[in-house]
Amino acid sequence: MSQINVRNLSNENEDGAPDIVGVSTFSATSYIVPPVGNTGQRPDNPQGGDLRFNTDTASLEYFRGDTLNWSQIEMTSPDLNGGARGFRSGGQTPSATDIIDYYTISTLGNAIDFGNLTQARFGGGGVASRTRGVQMGGATPTRVDTIDYITMSSLGDALDFGNMSTGMATSATSTQIRAVSFGADTPSDLNNMEYITIASTGNSVDFGDLITLRNGDNATCASSTRGLSAGGGSPAYLNTIEYITIMTLGNSVDFGDLLHAPWGFCGLSNSIRGIFANGGDPGVTNIIQYVTIATTGNSTDFGDTHTTSASTDGGSSPTRGVITGFGTGNNTMEYIEIMTTGNAKDFGDLTGNCTNGFGYSNAHGGL
Repeated sequence: MSQINVRNLSNENEDGAPDIVGVSTFSATSYIVPPVGNTGQRPDNPQGGDLRFNTDTASLEYFRGDTLNWSQIEMTSPDLNGGARGFRSGGQTPSATDIIDYYTISTLGNAIDFGNLTQARFGGGGVASRTRGVQMGGATPTRVDTIDYITMSSLGDALDFGNMSTGMATSATSTQIRAVSFGADTPSDLNNMEYITIASTGNSVDFGDLITLRNGDNATCASSTRGLSAGGGSPAYLNTIEYITIMTLGNSVDFGDLLHAPWGFCGLSNSIRGIFANGGDPGVTNIIQYVTIATTGNSTDFGDTHTTSASTDGGSSPTRGVITGFGTGNNTMEYIEIMTTGNAKDFGDLTGNCTNGFGYSNAHGGL
């Protein structure tokens, strides 16, 4: 049988490879080399199914279309004891607490005690990769610069991670690699953003600035590329939404507007849709609204929670969002199916009454 060995193959203009159509079989036992580059070097007009190696995330990634964007190919699973795991750590009872609760998002039932934070506090940013959950900043009510973390697959107490640039109440979101905080109450209101690399430990680093001052009462969510910050504000509360590209550095860009101007509300997401629930306006509300993260535009009504509250938090999987922390006299948890619309339903109870905690999961939209 004839055999042809080719070291390099180019098209007639020698500016790229020719198209290979039909059924192609690679029988070699060594390897193939996909295109290689960082996040900023992604192609301008990718097609669905495009494959490349991203040097920023150290993983293969493929393009899922204009709505879903790029996704990493990972040999990990968010399933722990039967499903993705959500967390509520810290909060007010009404005093600051160090309790960490966890729950399985795909089921219904009560939360279970996980361990304790390094410091009792509330009102900070909860973020996570598939393996590690991180609490950024917070208040006791004195603002603190503490960052601590847990390993989500095990039970146990949080460990020291590093420090924020100053003591602050804040909000935050993340991808698998990087977490970014949005604004701060020190107690003076700031428009700064700071970031950490979740897999390491160390102090936060300057990322850029928000368009407007936000005091940590804003809600956040993410896809694997974008982070959104909504509501909150200073001195008056805002109905605006801003976004960033998480793996770059720089200032935020206008995204659109919320249905109202809430403070202290829950943000959660899958890779497509961002959800914002509850909040004050100035009195507490039960409104749920959503946006499509890959686009820009105003939010749309989703439904209502059963409980009217501010200072809620939550966690999410690709299909379901769980909202927790409805008040210092309330231990209720409610859930929604993210890709539908409608009112929230009862999920179960936290281990105790709590509000204004850190909420995150190992399966949220940024992963």
